[in-house]
This record gives sequence, C-alpha cells and structure tokens, in this order.
Amino acid sequence: MVAPVKAAFLWLILRAPVPGPLDRREKALRRLLWMAAAFALVLWYPIALLPGSVDAAFQFVLWAAIDVLYLLVIRWRSRVLRAVAGVMFAVELTGMANELLDELDLLELGSGDLVQPGLMLGGVAATVVTVIGQWRDGRWSRGTLIAGWWSVGAYALVLPFNVLIGRISSGTAAMLVLMDAVGLVSTVWIVATARELSAERLPAEPPPARRPVVRVAMAAVAVLPIMVVINPEQNAYLTYSGWSIDCYDRPSFGDLKPAEREAAFLCRARRTEGGGPPMFPDSLSDQAILAYGRVLCRTEDRDEQEAILKRAGSAWPAWGVDPWDLVYVCPEIIGATRPELLRSTAETAAADTAYTAEENAKCRDPWPRTKGVVQSTAKYFLFVDGDPGYLVHDPEDEVADEMAELATDRSYDDNALLGVAGSAVLIGHVADVSDLCLTVKALRAAPPPRTAGWDQVMEVPIVSRGGRLTVPEKGEGDVGAGAPMPNLAIAGKGRYRLRVYVRVDAGEEQHLVVVFPGASSKRLELKS
Repeated sequence: MVAPVKAAFLWLILRAPVPGPLDRREKALRRLLWMAAAFALVLWYPIALLPGSVDAAFQFVLWAAIDVLYLLVIRWRSRVLRAVAGVMFAVELTGMANELLDELDLLELGSGDLVQPGLMLGGVAATVVTVIGQWRDGRWSRGTLIAGWWSVGAYALVLPFNVLIGRISSGTAAMLVLMDAVGLVSTVWIVATARELSAERLPAEPPPARRPVVRVAMAAVAVLPIMVVINPEQNAYLTYSGWSIDCYDRPSFGDLKPAEREAAFLCRARRTEGGGPPMFPDSLSDQAILAYGRVLCRTEDRDEQEAILKRAGSAWPAWGVDPWDLVYVCPEIIGATRPELLRSTAETAAADTAYTAEENAKCRDPWPRTKGVVQSTAKYFLFVDGDPGYLVHDPEDEVADEMAELATDRSYDDNALLGVAGSAVLIGHVADVSDLCLTVKALRAAPPPRTAGWDQVMEVPIVSRGGRLTVPEKGEGDVGAGAPMPNLAIAGKGRYRLRVYVRVDAGEEQHLVVVFPGASSKRLELKS
C-alpha cells in the first residue's frame, strides 16, 4: 500500500521546475531547497556515516540560509506576519543549534521535558507561517499549499511518537515503513516551493514536449541505482539473525499468526545461543532455510537429518533439529505425533493445571486419622535427570540458599536419605522415579513411631530462624509440589524435629513428613 504512494511522491518530486527568470535571491533559495530535498532523499546516508556533529552543523547552516531567504523572497504583504515568521524561524534554528551543541558535548540551551517539545513545536509553527506566507504571496499553486499543510499533519503524527511514546525507530516494521512514506510529504512541499518560485512569469502555452522526456530521464537516474543495489532472490535475506531481540524468546505455536510462524523458525535456525554457530550458514537465504526445514520435517531419524544438514552446510549436523523447532514450519506433520506442541500459552497452562490436579488426586493421606494443625497431600514433581530430592526449609532464613546447598552436599557425602544443615533438610528418593506422593503434617507433639508398613523412618533436627518451614511448590517450572504447602513451623521461630516416612510400592514412592517442636539434636533411624 505504501509503495505506490511513495512512487507518486517521487514522481512529484522529480517534476521539472516552472520556466521563467529568477533574481539572485530566488536562484539561491531554489538551489538550497533542492539541496534540502536531496539531503532528505539521498545525502542523509553518506552524511550519517560521519560524526553526528557534521550532520547537525550541515542542517543548521542549510536551514539558516533557507529561513533568511524565505524572509527576503516571500512577499508576506504584512510586516507583522514577516516579524512572526522571523520569530518562528529563530525558534526553529534554536532547536537545531541545541542539537548541534549536544553533538559537540557543549552546554545545551535546554534539555528538559518542556524545552525539547517546545523547540520541536517551534519548527511546526515555522512551517505553518511559511505556508501562510506562500498563500499571501500568490505565486504558489493550490497543490503546493496543500502539500505544505500535509507536511504540518506529518509533524502532528511524528511528534507524539517522539515525545509521548518514544522514538519511532523502536516501533514495528509497519510503523517504520508508514512514517518513512509520511516523511516524503515535507520533501514534496520543499521541492514544489522551489519549482514554483517563477510561477508568476509562467507562459500561457505549455512548454515543449521535451518535458516528459526530462522527467523520465530524472526518474531513471533516481530509480536505476536503487534497482542495482537490490540483491537477487538467491542471495541471503538476513531478515532474522541470532542477535535479533525477538529471537531470544521461544513463542508458543498457538500464540502466533500463520504469517509469523515462518519467522519464528528462521529465528531458531539462525540462533547463536551460547556463542556457537547457527543451524544454517548465513550464506543461505531465508527461502532456502525454510525449504530445508520442510524437508527435515519428513525425515524419519537423526541420520537422515544429519545428511540433509550436511548438504545445507550446517556447522553442527549431528545435532539434528528438534520437533519443537520444526513445528513452526510444518505443523501438520509435527502436530500429528506431538499435538501438545500446537498449543498456545494459555492452552499449555490449562493442560498443565489439569495434569497437576489429576496427579494430585492419585495421592492419599497415609495417616488419615491423625489430623495435623496444618497439613497437605500432593504429588511432588522431581527433575527427571538426577534430581536428588526435595527440601523442607525456612525460606525466610537469611542464609537459606547456603543451608540448602550444604544440605544437598551432605546428602551426597553421607550417601543418606536425609541431608541436614540448620534450617534445611534435603529428603532424597529411594526409587528411580520422576515424582512421588508427599504428605506433610505439623503436630504439636511427637506422634508414636508407627513404623509398620514403611520401608524407612528417620528423624532429624531442623531450626526455623524466620518462623517458616515449608516445601517448595511447583511454579512455572516442572519441579515442586503440585499444591500449596503450609507453614509447618506452627510454634514460630525455634527448634523442631522432622520425621520422614518412606515406602515404595509397585514402583510408586510415597513420603510422609511430620514436623513437631523439639529441642533434641539427635539423628534417629527408627526403621531402615
């Protein structure tokens, strides 16, 4: 949609000037306006490669000369209007001077939240008063005046983004393209102003037929270099890279629109996490990577994937490609065997909640007749690969992390079920399981041993320095208790005893943790 609009603007910009004699001031103004238009279209790029102070100084000098000539060339037909124009031009140049001082690291005229918008509004006011002056002069056509008012409207669009929302460069790609097109309106007005400086001497008959030829030649000079620098289809489109901010996150497939899914795969394919090379070399275009992705979707094993990745020039072909990456490019294939990968974030959260509730329902209180002051029964989910167990700890302890680490080390060093360290006790698991049924109870006094039916029963000391003793809950991760765990330190800060009952039945492991006040520091093995 923007491309034809920009093409029309470019055609208006490249129109030949109205023929007719000009005096010395008018000639100078026309050349300076053409220089301003050339800067807006082309010269900004090479000047941007220079220090910022060069850019700021160039624009300040250019527009200072243009503003002076505006005052001298435009027939304002009112001394008051000419004076107002001079004031507005001075405010506009003050803003440019402030930017130049900033680039030179000198004392600025002002940088507050009120000063900067005020200087920018001064530039808008300068445009408004110039259009009014052109209208009173009578040389400029209605189309030029409309372009001038449209340029004021363009400022009205740009200012909220710069002042209220933030810099336009931080917006979306669509916003960047739109604002780039809107910015051409001001260039159309500047060129039209230069073009019609001699409009009052316009001949009654149209100029010779050579004018369209000149316009075509000028358009060719402007457009052909751009066509030359556009890469052909087979070259790399580095639209997405491993350094792109949007590529750090892995969006859920169900949260993406169809047009966004290929972009997500390209992000994964070009990622450079951990400092390693990307999945595909940068020499491959985005289209080629997507094609390889669709071929990889149809492979049956890692060997086939490795062969395809080698052919593509991958730096790590033996790693293969995971289905949670390929789902973005071929959901119909991956979803047939891994439907959970097609879910949205909300659907995944709902499925996790339902699964956790179902697993919790499988666990039963092994001491239903012994009611604790507080108690809870739930499934405790372990980390599958090498999780040593779970903690009963005081999260309010100032050294809670150190105690948890020490308790874990002691469980490994002693090769024991329990690792004890002050306010933390690590309770290990006996069988090779990924989850277990856990019941916690807090009692006011020590219960009878009741070791019958249990494989191991142990009792150790634990202290609460912050007035809390609890078990970590399952949050956004996959580890923790599947239901809220109570505070087992029912007497507040102080010393407690912790008794653990463990049994394994048909591969299912069950734990009962009982906490009660007690000052003893002995470690007891009631059954082993």
